Parts: sequence; C-alpha cells; structure tokens
Amino acid sequence: MAGYFVQRLLGTIPVLLLISLLVFLLIHAAPGDPTLMLLGEETNAAEVAKAKAQWGLDRPLYVQYLKFAASTLTGEFGKSFKYAEPVRRVIKARLPATIELAIFSIIIAVVLAIPLGVWAGSKPNSWLDNLGTTFGLFGISMPSFWLGIMLILLLAGVLNILPTSGRSTYGIAGPENTGFYLLDSLLQGNGTAVWDALTHICMPALALGVNMLGILMRVTRSSVLEVMNEEYVVTARAKGLPEKNIVWRHVTSNALIPVITVVGLELGTLLSGSIIVETVFAWPGIGSLLITALNARDYPLVTGIVIVYTAAFVVINLVIDGLYAVIDPRIRY
Repeated sequence: MAGYFVQRLLGTIPVLLLISLLVFLLIHAAPGDPTLMLLGEETNAAEVAKAKAQWGLDRPLYVQYLKFAASTLTGEFGKSFKYAEPVRRVIKARLPATIELAIFSIIIAVVLAIPLGVWAGSKPNSWLDNLGTTFGLFGISMPSFWLGIMLILLLAGVLNILPTSGRSTYGIAGPENTGFYLLDSLLQGNGTAVWDALTHICMPALALGVNMLGILMRVTRSSVLEVMNEEYVVTARAKGLPEKNIVWRHVTSNALIPVITVVGLELGTLLSGSIIVETVFAWPGIGSLLITALNARDYPLVTGIVIVYTAAFVVINLVIDGLYAVIDPRIRY
C-alpha cells in the first residue's frame, strides 16, 4: 500500500506544474497592470518601470515562469506584489481560517447527512423518506452565497443572535499559537473565546456545508436502498436479527463506500465554494485572499493559492483511497 501512495504522490508533481503554468498564463493574459493597480493610475512612468524591474515583470514571460517554478519547488511560491512578503508566509497566515471553516462544514454535512440518508433509505416511501428527500433537494438547490446572505439577514439582522462577519470579536481571542481560534482558545482554557469563535463560525459553516449535506444525504439514501435488497440482508432478517442491527451494522457499513467517494469529490467543491462564502462573511481565509489577489493582479499570490487548492484536493483523494481499505477489507492496493 505504501508503494501505491508514494507513486500517487510522485504523479502529482507534473500535475501541479501543469496547473501552475496554466494559471500563470491565464492571470498574465487578464487585463490590468499590477503596477498601476498597486501604485495608482497617476504614478509616473519612472516609478512604474522601477516597480516592474523590482517584481521582475520587465523580463520575458518564460523567464518569469521559470523563476516562479523554481521558487515553487522550494515551497516559497515567490514574493507577493501586494503584501511584499513571501507568498508562503501570506498563505500560511490565512490557511488555518479556511481549514477551520472546512472542517466545521464537513462535520455539519456528514453528521446530519448520513443518519438522514440511512433512515430515509431504510424506510422508503415513508414520511421520513419524503422529508429527507425534500431536505436533500433543498440543500442541493440552495446557492451558498444566497443562503449566507439570508442567514445574515435572519440570524444577525432580525434575531440578532449571531455575529455577521469575522472569526472573533475584537479583544476576546487570546494570543494565537496554531492559528486555529477554537483550538487556541481550548488550549488556553478561555471559555468565552471558545463560545465567541463558535458563534462566528456557525453561519459560514452552515452556508458552506448545506449543499454537501444535500448531496451526501441523497447518495446515502440511494446506496442504502440498493444494499437493502442484497441477499445477506434477506438472510439476516430470516435469522431473526433486529432490523435496527441489520440497518446500522450490516447495511450502513456496506453502503458507505460510494458515499466516501462522493465526500472526496465534494470536498473539492467545498474548497472552491469557500471563496464565495468567505467573501460574504468577511472570513479571513485563503478564499477571500484569492479574491484580493485577483483584484490586485498579484500573479505569484494567485498562482500560489491555486497550487495550494490543487495540492489539498490531491491529498484529500489519497486519504479517501486509504479509507476504502479501512471500510472494505476486500480492497487492496
């Protein structure tokens, strides 16, 4: 198994280089001069030329890419035009916020979708099945940005029970150790900061996770319906096993493999969806950072963020492949 994963990891290197090349060419083809965007339209020609020389924009395009590719192999991704810092450092400061949001979104989706899907699939055409199917369709059809705006209007505007934006209230969070506000607050034993972080993450996590919840619920239901007709389930019933044990011990474990596949695919969608959700809730993650970098035509930062997203998607799929072998012992690599 180890050899399989090493081979997969080595195979991702040319993929990352190809994606970096495509993004590099696309962002350079976009209209707008980063020097004028960052220095201002009234900047004189001498200052513009100096900035271009400083950032290497006066060199041929292939030379710029080779320089960026070399810095990517070292993990630096070049230097940000806007922040005047290594791209790695800029991304590192924002990455914990996105990971924290993604984890909570996944928890909301998986914890609710799988039980609902199992209950609906084990009782087809019942009121519970109809309710679950309707809820799943609602989750799939609901755009995350629109749901986020509605949540802000209702929970923050009308009911005033949750904050509208950000990761924490100013002055409540203690010093950062890991960059994960909830984890840092727990390690510091700061209950007020823990509650404050939870209230801030609820709405963006819900807005980001509802679509994934709906898809997982419907896939789980379909998978359970298929497994319920297998011969070993009929045999288990003939032996007199309780229906609850049959559903949760035998049916669910065998129905999870296609669900896990969908989880891996949807995590990529979730990462891309975080760009919009982070913008709606002013969440300081790499999604909102990407929007800022695009507006500033910060070429190294845009390309670095896309590579991080791609690498995350590759790692997620490797983890999903490993989970196959854990859930189904028949699978070997």
